[in-house]
Amino acid sequence: MTQHSHLDPSAFFLEGGPIGVLLIHGFTGSPPEMRLLGDYLHQRGYTISGPRLPGHGTSVDDMNRSKWTEWTDCVEKALADLQARCETVFVGGLSMGSVLTLYLAAHHSELPGIIAYSPAVVVASRLIYLTPVLKYLLPARNQSSEKDLTDPEADLRLWSYEQDPIFAAHELLKLIRQVRRLLPQVTCPLLVIHSTLDTAIHPTSAQFTYERAGSIDKELVTLHNSGHCITVDSEWEAVAAKTYEFIQAHQ
Repeated sequence: MTQHSHLDPSAFFLEGGPIGVLLIHGFTGSPPEMRLLGDYLHQRGYTISGPRLPGHGTSVDDMNRSKWTEWTDCVEKALADLQARCETVFVGGLSMGSVLTLYLAAHHSELPGIIAYSPAVVVASRLIYLTPVLKYLLPARNQSSEKDLTDPEADLRLWSYEQDPIFAAHELLKLIRQVRRLLPQVTCPLLVIHSTLDTAIHPTSAQFTYERAGSIDKELVTLHNSGHCITVDSEWEAVAAKTYEFIQAHQ
């Protein structure tokens, strides 16, 4: 993944009808990874907000200066702004974006439903647990060149950093730990979508999220031909269609 010049990593907003959908991108990523999904839902009448999280879409140094509370503040504001425009608002997020989505749901019982795409509640790399110390030795490290994407065009839909910011990774760890404790407080309808080919999150992460969430109305969907970024990979249209079906059933 890289910083493709044809993509704009800025936030996007698509004016539509009275039902809003807040779409939150992932760690080191940016709003373009949610744009296909946003366009799909906008074409079906929804108002779409795709904010850019602090420290993202600029530089690794910026991201290493970001705190997890800045990310939660950002999505809280984005939710409030969208709720001011729309009658009701759904929230969906990819990877760390799904962790932020769960955070919002735990604090906003009024949400009609949320969607967790590739939820990063349990990550695959155990290095994240070393970040409290590692960040002082290695502030950033190159990402692995191996990709789990199955669509050769999928990478062209992503704008992300080529390095992992380790100070920021420690902030992600703090956020994950907060949200794990909050999962029983997530009581709104929940849709979890993940893929068995995902190498970024632990194979148990989606099931863990599904089981620990306090929601009674919840569904777990498993894909088998996508990598971590299921919103841009081979099965993105199936992901979008399932999202639309979920929103239609709960609005």
